[in-house]
Amino acid sequence: MKQHLQHYIHFLSVERGLSANTLEAYERDLTGYLEFLRERNVASIEETGKTHVLQYVQYLKKSGRASATIARCLVAIRSFYQFLLQERVLSKDPVADMEAPKQQRRLPKVLDIREVERLLEAPDTETVYGVRDKAMLELLYATGIRVSELVSLDEGSVNLGMGFVRCIGKGSKERIVPLGRIAAGWLDQYLNWARPKLARPEKTDNALFLNPAGSRLSRQGFWKLIKKHAAAALIQKEITPHTLRHSFATHLLENGADLRAVQEMLGHSDISTTQIYTHVTKTMLKDVYDRTHPRAKLQQKP
Repeated sequence: MKQHLQHYIHFLSVERGLSANTLEAYERDLTGYLEFLRERNVASIEETGKTHVLQYVQYLKKSGRASATIARCLVAIRSFYQFLLQERVLSKDPVADMEAPKQQRRLPKVLDIREVERLLEAPDTETVYGVRDKAMLELLYATGIRVSELVSLDEGSVNLGMGFVRCIGKGSKERIVPLGRIAAGWLDQYLNWARPKLARPEKTDNALFLNPAGSRLSRQGFWKLIKKHAAAALIQKEITPHTLRHSFATHLLENGADLRAVQEMLGHSDISTTQIYTHVTKTMLKDVYDRTHPRAKLQQKP
């Protein structure tokens, strides 16, 4: 079974061009399923059927896994079986008629404008690392790119004169995102003053953002930095690497941006993914109404 999994991951990498993070997620989810089968003495994938998948779903539920996690695992299993069917390893798809578990739709957490401003002002721009962090945070909020896309940027990925960033998103798809003047200004200061001080001739490649060793900054490294700056900015909300991306999309829509334009800038293949931010703006409007309208909290007399 492990050999089939290796062939499938190779297929996803070469034929579909999925990112390293996505490949890791597929491999992790499917390894869990195959380990479940092995513990129940299932010798080969050909012996499996719908019953095994249902048992695995129940196992995940009893283990306390979230419905979103279970749904993701089921998507991986479903896709794996379809691959085995195409490769003629299986003669029929055992999960063809299975329904995905219902998920509770969670709205992304966003910062309001004042919180974003406090976060962007948190780095000490008198220091090399402060200018680097300021440039990264301004770039994230200005473009809405993913953190994985941010740390993958090279020096040639930004065109300050034309005001755009070229990044490679999911599925190795390239897109061009506009870059505002403030973010461009901080990037210019970083490139001309801070980055040369961080670069190490024997280590540094074309990476845009560098760590203290002169190598490309990692996602984990950025995650630690944004948590540090959020704490310094006294932000009480839970911060994730995608917080500025969510805030970028929400604030654009609040100010009248076209949904299709936001979809293009975020790099979403399906507009339904972008539409989640319209629900966020409606929720925020309702909160503002409840807090500010003089009759919103009045109780009706019997």
